[in-house]
This record gives sequence, C-alpha cells and structure tokens, in this order.
Amino acid sequence: MELGAGGAAGLLASLVLLLLASLAAGSGNGTSAEPTEAPSGDASRGLRDTESSKIEYGECTVTCGIGIREVLLTSGCPAAETKCIIGVEECEGPVDCGWGIPIPKGPECVKMPCIYIPPKNRFKYTWKKLIQSQTAHTLPSDTSIMEVCRGNQSVTYQCETRRKQGSIVASVKYTVHAKTEIQAEEPKRMQTGDSRKETDVILIFCLVIGIIVAVGVFSAVIFMILRCGVVKSPWKSKSGQDNQEKLINKRSLHNLE
Repeated sequence: MELGAGGAAGLLASLVLLLLASLAAGSGNGTSAEPTEAPSGDASRGLRDTESSKIEYGECTVTCGIGIREVLLTSGCPAAETKCIIGVEECEGPVDCGWGIPIPKGPECVKMPCIYIPPKNRFKYTWKKLIQSQTAHTLPSDTSIMEVCRGNQSVTYQCETRRKQGSIVASVKYTVHAKTEIQAEEPKRMQTGDSRKETDVILIFCLVIGIIVAVGVFSAVIFMILRCGVVKSPWKSKSGQDNQEKLINKRSLHNLE
C-alpha cells in the first residue's frame, strides 16, 4: 500500500508539472504574437498613407534649355491647404534655344551669355564659330560669357552648355555684325526716328484740331437750343394775349346782343 501511495503521489506531481509547462508555453506564445501583429499594422498604414499622398509639378521656368520647377504636395498639407511646396527640381526643355541678341559693351564690342542656372560652375561651356559651308571651329574659350569686338565681317557664334558628364542641355547662337553694317544701319535708324517724330507731330496736330472742332460743334448746339427756347417764349406770350383779346371781344358782342 505504501508503494502504491508513493507511485500515485509521483504520478500526480508529474501531471502538475506538465500542466504548468503547457500554461507557460501558451502564455509565451501569446506574448510573442502581439509584437508581430503591431508592426504589420503600422507598415500597412504607412503604405496607405504613401498611396494617398499625391505629387504635382509646376511649370518649368524656361521654354528651352535648363530651368527649375516646383514640386507640390496635394494632400497632407498643413493648415488645410490644398497644395504646398515641398521642394524644387531641375527641368529641361528643347536644347536649341535659337538666336540670342548680343549685349552692347561700348561702341564696338559686345558680350554674349550662355544658357545656365546657378551655380554656373556645374556646367561646361563650348564656344564655336560657325562658318557657312564649313565645319564649325571650336574656340579655346570655356567661359559662360564671351566678349568680342566687331571686325570687318559679320561672325556667328554658338555656345553649347553641357553637364559634367558631357550631355548638352542648351544651345544658343549669336550674330555679331561687322562695323560697316552697323555704320550703314545708323542713317536708316536716324531716318526711321525722324519719320516717327514727324508722324507723332501730325497725329498730335490732328488730335488737337479734332478736339477744337468737337468743342465748337458742342457749343453751337447748346447755343441753338438756348436760342430756340428764348424765341419760343415771346411767341407763346403773344399768342396768349391774342387769344385773350378774342375772347374779350366775343364776350362784349354777346353782351350787346
């Protein structure tokens, strides 16, 4: 009987230990499951927020070459704003910017700027002299602004703006006219200026004459209106007196009868 009692006690102790171990394992699994669910929920929420936010881009500041544009956020802006600027970025248009106008520097020299956005040292500049029916001649100058003086012949220059990697982002041409062409154009400009002055004088004279005529016509109309009113009033009074005399004569004749 003692052996049976001891065996029963050992069996009971074993069952209690197994139950405690299963409870401990269940509680451990429950605590480890919670942190795994929380990150997955945060990650899915972040993905939804990213999908709901929208990005728009403003207009480029240039129609050719390289410029900048605004980066706009259309949702999630502060103070209930519909759009807010979150940054700026570079934008590019067509490379060929056509013909530029040289900037005068003194009576005989001009300067020609390349196309770039600050800082200008981010780019490389290649100057070429364009010769008709010949290969363009590359000049040793690599500055962003070139200064030249007029010669006896007109010369066409071209500036190519390149990135450090070598790709062209902008190109512009300039024509520097010869001294003889500038001297020949000066008399034409003077004649054009004189003709414009004469035209302006004629227009001003016609305008003054028109104002004077309009004032005269307006004054004449007012005078005629006032004169008609003054003439009508005596006629009205005279006709009224004649009618009264006729009535008096009729009454007197009636009384005599």
